[in-house]
Amino acid sequence: MLLAFDTATPAVTVALYDDGAVVATHTAVDPRRHGELLAPAITAVLDEAWVPRQDVTAVAVGVGPGPFTGLRVGLVTARTLGLVLDIPVYGVCTLDVLAARAVADGAVDRPFLVATDARRKEVYWAAYDETGARLDGPHVDRPAQVATSAPVVGAGALLYPDVFPCAVGPEHPDAGTLARVVGEELAELLDPEPLYLRRPDVAAPSRPKPVS
Repeated sequence: MLLAFDTATPAVTVALYDDGAVVATHTAVDPRRHGELLAPAITAVLDEAWVPRQDVTAVAVGVGPGPFTGLRVGLVTARTLGLVLDIPVYGVCTLDVLAARAVADGAVDRPFLVATDARRKEVYWAAYDETGARLDGPHVDRPAQVATSAPVVGAGALLYPDVFPCAVGPEHPDAGTLARVVGEELAELLDPEPLYLRRPDVAAPSRPKPVS
């Protein structure tokens, strides 16, 4: 029984996967409430499937790239569950999940990009072939630096249509696809460590200047 969730984007998405199928899923989109939404969503999918937490045998979590606060919520929760239940925790690049969903839905039939909102007028992005295999990335750049007429999956294409005119596929990742990626080994499995790609906005204060 695999519990999967991702908080690397505005979507807080959770799914339960068993014997090759998604048996319950829950997604809410709110960029400021990851910490409030994740635990109730996990409880909701477990209750829907009538599965006690002790029956979960593995956890899958999106490791980003994504903003510091939201990404931290998912990764801390995943590592805590792994420790408490003594089960393995698998990380997956969130952009790989979006790519896998686009391929599964038939939204792409040629090489494409995945681009998500990195704030600061930038995008997190990676390049993929038509099968969903990652060719480059992930990176963080201004949209104009990666402008393309190729298909672009993810919220970045919708935010910057002038440089990404061919928006396709899902806007946000879904945990059902994340679970399938892990269950079927459709992408590289990573340690549950965050892919921030840049330093968090909050920085430690510098040493005060001496008073003269």
